[in-house]
Amino acid sequence: MKLNLVSLGCARNLVDSEIMLGRLREKGWAITGDPADAEVIIVNTCSFIEPAVNESIDTIIELAEYKQNGACRRLIVTGCLPQRFGQEIVKTLPEVDVFLGTGAFDKIIEAAGDSLSSDCLLPNPDLLSLQSQSTPRVQSSSCMAYLKIAEGCSRHCTYCIIPELRGQQKSRLPADIVAEARHLNLSGIKEIVLIAQDTTSYGKDLQQGSDFSQLLANLSDISEPNQFCSGKAGYADDLWIRVHYMHPESINDSVIKAIAENKNICSYFDIPIQHAASKILKRMGRHYTRDDLHRLIEKIRLRIPDAAIRTTVIVGFPGETDKDFETLMSFVEDLRFDHLGVFIYSDFKDLPSHELTDHVPEQVATMRHDRLMSVQSEISMENNLKYAGRTIKVLVEKELEENLFSGRTFFQAPDVDGITYIKTGKFNSGLRIGSFADVKITETEEYDLRGEAL
Repeated sequence: MKLNLVSLGCARNLVDSEIMLGRLREKGWAITGDPADAEVIIVNTCSFIEPAVNESIDTIIELAEYKQNGACRRLIVTGCLPQRFGQEIVKTLPEVDVFLGTGAFDKIIEAAGDSLSSDCLLPNPDLLSLQSQSTPRVQSSSCMAYLKIAEGCSRHCTYCIIPELRGQQKSRLPADIVAEARHLNLSGIKEIVLIAQDTTSYGKDLQQGSDFSQLLANLSDISEPNQFCSGKAGYADDLWIRVHYMHPESINDSVIKAIAENKNICSYFDIPIQHAASKILKRMGRHYTRDDLHRLIEKIRLRIPDAAIRTTVIVGFPGETDKDFETLMSFVEDLRFDHLGVFIYSDFKDLPSHELTDHVPEQVATMRHDRLMSVQSEISMENNLKYAGRTIKVLVEKELEENLFSGRTFFQAPDVDGITYIKTGKFNSGLRIGSFADVKITETEEYDLRGEAL
């Protein structure tokens, strides 16, 4: 029996998809990359913003064609889309045989085997059992892996539905996380990206008082240290550990210290600030101000001068005036982030922000998005100039053609940042996927770098 799975949305969704595939493969299912050959097709969906909802629905409708023109006899939809819209989406998509919400991933074997008693399971996501280091999983990359350290979120941002879709925060035990990280490294993984809905709040729900800074210290000990020529001293040649989704409120001095001092931990801060105007932050349910953010970024850069900082913001949030947007623009121009993602506010009736006054016209929000991205484009271009002529350690990920590879530096995160193109010659053509290479940067672009392997 063959199955095909399409994973949409964020890295946290990807981990769920990899675990579903692992469980199915353990039961004898063969995985195919071609949906035309699959008897069962699974779509793991996202519904966080309107474009994600549209992409999920379009993908489902497209893949449903294989029930008529392919081998598919069963179409399964999992994840956030059914969890959010329930019977509404069931009625909209009669082509789908089974819907599994975020609390029902453990029912995927029964769903694929046509042994479920219901065609729509949407249990309370708070009852979702956490994965463990022994949970079977099919890796989508041979050299990089996401490691989910917690599930759910206990914050209540007004624009976000995640607590309703994923439940309250539930942290995994530290020993289990370290065991999985060690297993990943021993299996050939060279970069581990720690993820959760709110990564730096890890451990606050655990009775034994575990915290994120201690977890970083424990993870740093899983690989022997060696020093390489760029980046901070103490990185190991065979493992990077990167942190995503750091909430500004929970980045304290101990977290910054742990990233600064522990070997293997990349000096990379992914901090979604969402906005910089204090009035808008308050309406968003974010409990900090523009000045708080400025002090945090300055503190990080003072402690770790070579730190790379990525952030994401929302434009067009209800109540955002021209003055509020200009505050955000000046903040971005002043702080000069290494990487910036800009989202246009998505309005849904089930969000608290839907009830707020003074919604921003879509055309205005789009103009603000484009202006901010244009400013960041110039900042990124100027930021990258400092790498010209430098020799930087790069994780080699793909061979694009003869004598040309691509990879990433410690300041380039997977999927969201730029990449580094690596030329090789006849004397250094032995680059291997999943290895680290010293690369001299010869060209810098808006988001990408180009260089030659040494």
